[in-house]
Amino acid sequence: MTLSYVWSIATKILDISVVWLAFYFVLKNVRNNVKMVLILKGIILILIIKFLSSVLNLYTVGVLLEYAIQWGPLAIIVIFQPEIRAVLESIGRTQLLGKHSVLTSDEREKMICEIMRGIEYLKKNRIGALIVIEREVSLYEYVEPATKVYADITAELLGTIFFKNSPLHDGGVIIQGNRITCAGAVFKTSMNNEISKKLGTRHRAALGIVEESDALALIVSEENGHISIASAGKIHYNLTLEAFRLMLTEELNPKTEVFYEADSRESEDEIDE
Repeated sequence: MTLSYVWSIATKILDISVVWLAFYFVLKNVRNNVKMVLILKGIILILIIKFLSSVLNLYTVGVLLEYAIQWGPLAIIVIFQPEIRAVLESIGRTQLLGKHSVLTSDEREKMICEIMRGIEYLKKNRIGALIVIEREVSLYEYVEPATKVYADITAELLGTIFFKNSPLHDGGVIIQGNRITCAGAVFKTSMNNEISKKLGTRHRAALGIVEESDALALIVSEENGHISIASAGKIHYNLTLEAFRLMLTEELNPKTEVFYEADSRESEDEIDE
């Protein structure tokens, strides 16, 4: 086995690895962008219809789809330019080494407890608030121009930031790990026409950030004190405090821990038997 042969194999492995890595990051960020998921579903549907037209000898349908496939990529780039740009920006913001911070069970419980105390106070006093929790996709773009805080999460601090006379009241808070990184953050509002007209700018901003990232957004309405959670391109409006707590806990629990707990319960059942 010559050195040139080994080098050739190594370059081919590297080539395939780079392609798969790029493919992985594209799919991962497309999954976190609701609009791009819809575009991808449309492309897959067209390809399926094209295959069926070939099998069933549907000549006219096949010709029309040939034109669609031929000019489709150019049309997609022109029509969906904002969505494609959002995915590319999302890829650029993604942290290659995973989450900003991996929390222990105690840190996560304390964080949830403080957030819930803050949410309960804000809801009771009808103080509007937008709290965004960073997950896999970095929110550096929004952190950089905002007012830096870098403080531990406490209900009192959240109440102070969103107090009606506070200069940071209208912006959002970004949490990274178990700390409040910044306040007064401004997010792009969602352009989704299906959003209820009764939802204001704060809810649209929350929906906007969860449409282009995997962040979790917590909203308190200033008008009626309703509390909501936005995640994965959807908004769960007017939750009860208990429903809010359960959803927040579920969203913040790492997926691997869920499987671990399930395995533990199975082991306990076996021991009982």
